[in-house]
Amino acid sequence: MAQGHDIRFLLNGVEKRVSDVKATLTLLDYLRLDQRLTGSKEGCAEGDCGACTVLVGRLHQGQLHYETVNACIRFLASLNGCHIVTIEHLSGPQGRLHPVQEAMVDYHGSQCGFCTPGFVMSLYALWMSNPEPSVQEVETAIQGNLCRCTGYEPIVKAAMAVTQYGSPAHDHLVRERTDVTARLMALQPSARIVTGPEDDRAILPLDVADLAQVLAENPKATIVAGSTDVGLWVTKFMRPISPVVFITHLEELKSVEVTEEALTLGAGVTYSESEAAIRAAFPHLGDYWDRIAGWQVRNMGTIGGNIANGSPIGDTPPVLIALGAEVVLQSARGSRVLPLEDFFIDYGKQDREAGDFVAAIRIPRAKPGQMDAAYKISKRRDEDISSVAAGISVCVTDGVITTARIAFGGMAATPKRAATAEAALVGQPFAAASFDAAAVALGQDFTPLSDWRASADYRMTVAANLLRRFYLEQDSTQGAPVRLAIA
Repeated sequence: MAQGHDIRFLLNGVEKRVSDVKATLTLLDYLRLDQRLTGSKEGCAEGDCGACTVLVGRLHQGQLHYETVNACIRFLASLNGCHIVTIEHLSGPQGRLHPVQEAMVDYHGSQCGFCTPGFVMSLYALWMSNPEPSVQEVETAIQGNLCRCTGYEPIVKAAMAVTQYGSPAHDHLVRERTDVTARLMALQPSARIVTGPEDDRAILPLDVADLAQVLAENPKATIVAGSTDVGLWVTKFMRPISPVVFITHLEELKSVEVTEEALTLGAGVTYSESEAAIRAAFPHLGDYWDRIAGWQVRNMGTIGGNIANGSPIGDTPPVLIALGAEVVLQSARGSRVLPLEDFFIDYGKQDREAGDFVAAIRIPRAKPGQMDAAYKISKRRDEDISSVAAGISVCVTDGVITTARIAFGGMAATPKRAATAEAALVGQPFAAASFDAAAVALGQDFTPLSDWRASADYRMTVAANLLRRFYLEQDSTQGAPVRLAIA
């Protein structure tokens, strides 16, 4: 079939065409080393500190959306047909500061300045979408930005005051939206793109059917969506990953389907894109979703990728397993559906045959009498990996537990259901003693490991106490249920 070989995009409004792009070339290296746009900094090179934050505008169903991303782990080849906006693009006539920058100066939001461009870009994105945010919304927007010297109070105050310095309606990204949309439409590919040297090859399939064909031709290829995990394979472990098949641009994997029976998310749907549907269908996951990494990572990372990587500490598998989710696998041979818990076979091993890719995740809606909860225990409240993650779903009829689904991450080599604890609950009254018995039964389900995140004893104690916490939060027989602060 016909193939393209160039990656085309807009950089601060200027069209770029780059040939022979290595799959592992990060956006940050391209900006700093090739384009000499050094406002974006490299701090951690793993998507945690936010010093490299830029905006990426991309088309979805014909509409242009801008979002913050970590340039240090985002690969340039994945940005075909996008608009990349760096801190340099904020400069006004005669070098005038942008309203976000003016507020940061006046409210003393910068000292050494290393982190400041990243903070400005995050606050810029917030200001454009929400010019009068609450303190909580500001704090959520800068979850993925680290400041070591200024302190966050003046930065938050600056964010709250930006609208005093200007209106988003007058910002050039808003005024030029129609023109940029048309320019990006013209950059959308009409054929598969293959670029880079043989040992660092990047492939961008034209559509999902082409993706299946690419994987049939390259069964050992690395599939990359948001690169929030694979990016670290490159920047931290220098791991060869060629050939790389990028899928972020595939609209068919971006579907969000809501019915009375289920919520179905395409594998390419990011955490941010799924948030509204998740909150509406499963309110108990609202706060949990906010604790998945930082804003930039949630804009990049996909639920399908979190599942496909098979990490034992992935945030989404435990809570989705508890809800009875199914995973849809697709290949050139066709598609198949299996319960999510059956997808994880062993550490680093999933039920995925050569050429298979995760196409969608189907999550059944709650049944009458169903009680759900999701918990994440970590060293930091925000932007941290889990020591223990738990999803609990229990159905109660006439005061008796009729079904129980309990899943944990961080307790075994894979995300895993607590079958013995579940059996200890089913048929028992919805009472504290039943959950105490289930907590004891967890010892038969798991033999957790000790590592730098937590000891085995700590993990087992936490898991048992989360069952007790679930009961306290759901029990209404003694008046209002107990509400505990988020872990």
